[in-house]
Amino acid sequence: MKKKIVLIVLGALLVVSSAIFIYYKLQKGNDAIALLTAKAEYGYIAKTITATGTIQPVDTVSVGAQVSGVVRNVYADFNSKVKQGELLARVDPSIITAQMEQSKANLANMKSNLEFQQSHFDRQKKLYKLGAISQADFQLATNQFKSAQATVLNASAQVRVTEKNLSYTNIYSPINGVVLNRNISEGQTIASSFNAPTLFVIAKDLTKMQVRAAVDEADIGGVRSNQRVTFTVDAFPDDLFQGMAQSVLLHPTVTSNVVTYATLINVDNRDMKLKPGMTASINIYIEEDSHVLLIPSKALNFKPDSSLMKKFTLIKSVKNKSGQTVNEKGVVKDPEMQRSKVWVKSGDTLTERKIKTALNDDTNVKIISGLYEHEEVVIGIQETATKGQTSTAAKSPFMPQMPKRQGGGSRNR
Repeated sequence: MKKKIVLIVLGALLVVSSAIFIYYKLQKGNDAIALLTAKAEYGYIAKTITATGTIQPVDTVSVGAQVSGVVRNVYADFNSKVKQGELLARVDPSIITAQMEQSKANLANMKSNLEFQQSHFDRQKKLYKLGAISQADFQLATNQFKSAQATVLNASAQVRVTEKNLSYTNIYSPINGVVLNRNISEGQTIASSFNAPTLFVIAKDLTKMQVRAAVDEADIGGVRSNQRVTFTVDAFPDDLFQGMAQSVLLHPTVTSNVVTYATLINVDNRDMKLKPGMTASINIYIEEDSHVLLIPSKALNFKPDSSLMKKFTLIKSVKNKSGQTVNEKGVVKDPEMQRSKVWVKSGDTLTERKIKTALNDDTNVKIISGLYEHEEVVIGIQETATKGQTSTAAKSPFMPQMPKRQGGGSRNR
């Protein structure tokens, strides 16, 4: 009895399995194969690299002080427009003025001594010629006279140095420009013993700015002078600014084991929107073309399988005895077109075509030769269900169905 029950169960399972297999076989036979295609069209293509950078003036000058002292007056402030030779600040000159008077007094003393030594030398010279004094006395007078001349020269030089230091108490603008930074205030003491403190930073011309872009070492090989650059800044997210690459600085910057190279980009800032220090999100156009024949990059990776032979005629390129590339219809093809292959759809025929390509931006690829405008290339296969089916995934009639709620949905119970 048990053996009979087992046989009945096995028979039922066999019937159910056969029914499921037949259902899926019929369901698969109802699926239609559709090709995803695209036409070769003329358009714009570009290859870019991205970077970030900082906007800065093309030319800035740091104005320092060469003398120490207390700042008595400041005549320029932040954003002040200044002209070359304009007085920016004044350092208290009282100490240097006293040094100047001391130097002049010392010079007068040295000149007086020189006059005395001059007359003494002249007398000793006459006496020596008459034989009234010894040669040693004459040499002593000569040495004292020459020493007096040297001290006068030294005192004169000290007066000139003091005069120059006195002129340094007035800080003048070296260029025409705008004050970007002011580091001093009235009453502040500055010390220039070891290095000149920076008092002002002046930008020469803010209508011409420069972006200092940090380009990754993996991308720097494609950057050249005069390449077109576009960038945006957070202050004007809807504006696209234009620039031109000027040069790549050879000194690398290493941050967290990432090597970057500074690339200078010239920018026109006549509208004065760009401010020094802004962060720019940059696109550098390594290569671009505005009117070329394009196809999707996916077409280069398409390879037909055996399922297409039921619906399409496949013509594959081969080589003849002379080594020329031909298709199965015997049409000779250009031997230089060996870079890539695509499949061209014409009605129910798929023909393999060898093409010569150039720029590829991972979305579209530029066609040099091998294709013509409006020719249709295959980029993939899509299996679509036949009419009346809502999904390509078939459902078994033997699977239990979820009960529907009134809202049209279903839930587990």
